[in-house]
Amino acid sequence: MSNRRDFLRNVSFLTAGGLLAGNVSSLHASTTTSSKAAAAKNIGLQTYSLGKELFEDVPGGMKKLKQMGYTNLELAGYNKGKIGTVDMMEFKKMAEDAGLKITSSHVNPPVREFSQANFNEIKEFWKVAAADHAKLGVKYLIQPMMPKCESHEDAAFICEVFNESGKIVKEAGIPFGYHNHNMEFKRVVKPEDAAQAGNPWIPKGDQIYDLFLRDTDPSLVFFEMDVYWTVMGQNDPVEYLKKHPDRIKVLHIKDRAVLGQSGMMNFEMIFKQAYANGIQDYFVELEGLRTGMSQFDGVKGCAEYLLNAPFVK
Repeated sequence: MSNRRDFLRNVSFLTAGGLLAGNVSSLHASTTTSSKAAAAKNIGLQTYSLGKELFEDVPGGMKKLKQMGYTNLELAGYNKGKIGTVDMMEFKKMAEDAGLKITSSHVNPPVREFSQANFNEIKEFWKVAAADHAKLGVKYLIQPMMPKCESHEDAAFICEVFNESGKIVKEAGIPFGYHNHNMEFKRVVKPEDAAQAGNPWIPKGDQIYDLFLRDTDPSLVFFEMDVYWTVMGQNDPVEYLKKHPDRIKVLHIKDRAVLGQSGMMNFEMIFKQAYANGIQDYFVELEGLRTGMSQFDGVKGCAEYLLNAPFVK
């Protein structure tokens, strides 16, 4: 198997899924968007993208986001009824006053390794988190980090916890989802598969993400696919969208930095398949920038890319 550097250098093997950036130059040629077209686009933002910059002036930051073209938000930083240091309902009012709607939230339970010993703690956490987010009126409540998973047995128990978490959140009237990074594409090997270990051409074990998709209850757990982290995990998001149209309900639209600048993500094919699957919601996520650009400037660049993209509805 190639390493990540080889994968990114030889990404042409994923042309069937559309990860080549063949349309980047033509997209950049379109630098203006009519106000009518911009107004019709529903663009979400994961607030993690702004980091501490958002909390320097939340009401002012919300107004900036609206002016950039964002329409809805996915929250990060939930803790005991607050988003960061701001009461959740106050945060909602600030967003709504700026013309933004909070539609989703990323929430992690307080433990990173699931066990029978802390199973009840996890369930009690989700009861409180679900009640808080029901008041907030979100469409989705999503766990964004993978618990420790080193084996098939770990994956099976994590799925059991996810199913129970999904049941609790569903009782509050909200769908429960899971968001991936690249770690979910690590493989775990069954003991009976150890005999294959000497064959370099046979993938060793099962990808954790595939086990999560297989062993969670579709009526209780959906998936928010982060397309960038899927690529970094050496997989094709378009193939996953085609294979699991009923499980992947929301997307994170992300690039190495500002959308469209790396040349390694063919967002046109991703959006095309997402629309074919009936996906309605996606959220831009921008990791920390290393260019001296502020996070707000980076987020603005992402919005401009999507507003000018002819393939984004």
